[in-house]
Amino acid sequence: MTDYFEVHDRDGPARLGELRLTEPVRTPALVDEVLHDAGSLWREEQPTPEGDESELTVLPHRAFPAGTDEGVKEAFQVAYDDVDFPSAAVVSPETARDFGADAYVLSSGPGLSGYAEGFVDALLETKTQIPADTGLYVSGVATPANVATLAYAGVDLFDSDYAYTRGTEGFYLHTDGESFLEDLDELPCACPACQQPRGEFDHRDCAEHNVYALRAKLSRVRQRIRRGRLRDYIEGQARHEAWTTALFRRLDGEYAYLEERTPLLRRQDILAASEDTLNRVEIQRYADRVTSRYVPRLDDRPLVIVPCSARKPYSDSQSHEQFSRAISYRGHVVSMTSPIGVVPNELELTYPAQHYDSVVTGDWTEGEYAFVAAVLERYLDRNRDAYTDLIAHVPEEYRPICERVEASLGVSFEYTVTDHPTTDESLAALSEALDGYDSFRMQEREHATVRAIADYLIGHGAGDELFDDIETGGRYPKLRVHKEGEQLATLVAQYGTLSFTLAGAREWVDSDVPTKTVEIDAFVPQGSVLAPGIVDASDEIRVGDEVVIEGPKAFAVGRAEMSGPEMTDSTRGLAVEVRHCEER
Repeated sequence: MTDYFEVHDRDGPARLGELRLTEPVRTPALVDEVLHDAGSLWREEQPTPEGDESELTVLPHRAFPAGTDEGVKEAFQVAYDDVDFPSAAVVSPETARDFGADAYVLSSGPGLSGYAEGFVDALLETKTQIPADTGLYVSGVATPANVATLAYAGVDLFDSDYAYTRGTEGFYLHTDGESFLEDLDELPCACPACQQPRGEFDHRDCAEHNVYALRAKLSRVRQRIRRGRLRDYIEGQARHEAWTTALFRRLDGEYAYLEERTPLLRRQDILAASEDTLNRVEIQRYADRVTSRYVPRLDDRPLVIVPCSARKPYSDSQSHEQFSRAISYRGHVVSMTSPIGVVPNELELTYPAQHYDSVVTGDWTEGEYAFVAAVLERYLDRNRDAYTDLIAHVPEEYRPICERVEASLGVSFEYTVTDHPTTDESLAALSEALDGYDSFRMQEREHATVRAIADYLIGHGAGDELFDDIETGGRYPKLRVHKEGEQLATLVAQYGTLSFTLAGAREWVDSDVPTKTVEIDAFVPQGSVLAPGIVDASDEIRVGDEVVIEGPKAFAVGRAEMSGPEMTDSTRGLAVEVRHCEER
C-alpha cells in the first residue's frame, strides 16, 4: 500500500503523479533534493532509518548491476520491512514485488543504458511486479535528450547524476544530444549558467547547465503528458540519439504493455507526422477492432470506398457531401485513409477517426501503402459476403492499395474516378455504378451506427444484443437511443462513444454480453469512485471505457479513469467518474 505517491493523470505508460512529501514533488521529476539513501548492505549492515516525510528514503539495500547471475540475486535478496514514512525499495526485474514501498529503484537501469532491448525487458518485467500506484526510479541515466522517452516508457523519478558528471567532463547536453564544450563558439541556451561570457564558461558551469536543461525538459514532459501529447513529441525528438530511437521502437513492439495503459480516447488530436504514427496503440487498436468486431449491417448493398478528407468528421467535408449526393444512401460508404486504415461510415466519429491530422504531400510512403492495404484486406476478407459489389471511388494515389487487395483476395473493384473524385464526370460514374439500388432510410443508418459503436466499444455482437428493436431520437450525430419508451444511451458526438443510462446499464448486465464491471464496497458513490473503494474490476477496462459499477449498496454507470488492472492494484487515485447512480 502506498501512502506517499499518487498518479493524477496518464498518457499511455507516462504518468503525471505526486510524491506526497512535506513539500510535494510533481512527477516525472528529479529527486536529487529530496532523496535520502539509507545505505548499501553490501558494505555493512545498516540500521533501520527513522525516515522523514520531507524526503524519500531509499531503504537499506543490495543493488544488483545488470548481468548479475540470478542465483546471486536470489541468495542475497533483501526482505524490506514495511515502514510508515516515504520509502523506496531497490529491486531488480527478478526480485521486484510489492514491498509496501512508495517507489521502486531499478538497480540494473544504469548498466542497461544504451541497450534498448535489455532496458525494455527489465523495465516491463519490473513494472508488472510492482504495484501500479507506485513510482519507478531509474538513477544515473537521465539526460535532456533521453528523459522524455524514459518518461514515455513509464519511469517516474530521475536524478541529475549522469548529466552533472557529464558536464564536469566537458560535455554540453541539450535536447538533441551532446556536444564537446570546446566545439561550441556560442552557448545555445538561456539558462542562468549560460548567461556569462563564453570565455568564462568552464566545466563546472557546463555541469550546472546540464542540470538546468534536464529540469526544463522534465517540465516540458509534464506539460506534454497533461495535454496527452507526449507521443507526438517523442516521434520526432527520440530520433536524435540511436539509443532513444531503438528504445522507442522496442516499446512499440510491446503492444500489450502499451495498450493496457493507453486511453480509449483523448482530448487532443493525433499528429500523423511519420510512419511511426502507424504503430501507435490508438491506430492499431482502431484497425484491430474494425476488422475483428465490426460488421456492416446494411446488407445486400455495394461497398463504396472513398478517400478521406482534411475536414472531420468526413461527412462534414465538401467532398464527402458531393459523394453522398451521388451515392444517395444506395451503398455502404467506407473511407480509406492513412494513418487510420479504413473507416466505416458508422464509425467516422469514433476516436481516433475524427481526431487526427496528417501531413499531406500528395505522395504515400511504402509503409502507409502496406498498412492501409493490410487493413482493407482484413476488412474485406471478413465482410466480403455482406456486399454485392465493390466500388472504389478513389484518386490515382489510392489505387495501388485496392490493386494489392484485388491480387491478394481475388476480388475486383469497379473504379469510378477518371481524373479527380469530385469532378462531374467522376461523380456521374459513381452514381451510375449504383443504378438499380434503392436508398435505405436514415433510421437504418442511425440504428446501424449505434450498433456498430457498441460492437467497437464492447465486443463483437454487442450491438445486436443490446440494441435490438430500438428507436433513435435527436439529429445525427447527437442521437438518443430508446427502447420501449426508456432511454438506454446517448451518442457522444465528440468522441463517437456511447454514454449509458442506468436503464442501459441494466440492459447490459442482464444480457449475454460480457460487462465491463467495477465491483465496489458497501457505499453509495457521490460523483466518483476512488481506488480504495474497489473490490474488483474487469481486466478489459481501459481509461475512457463505459463501465457498470456494482456494490452491496449501489448500482451506477460511469467512465473509467484507470484501466481495470490498475483499479484492482491501486490504493490511491480516482478510478471512475460516476454519471448516474441509484441506491439499492
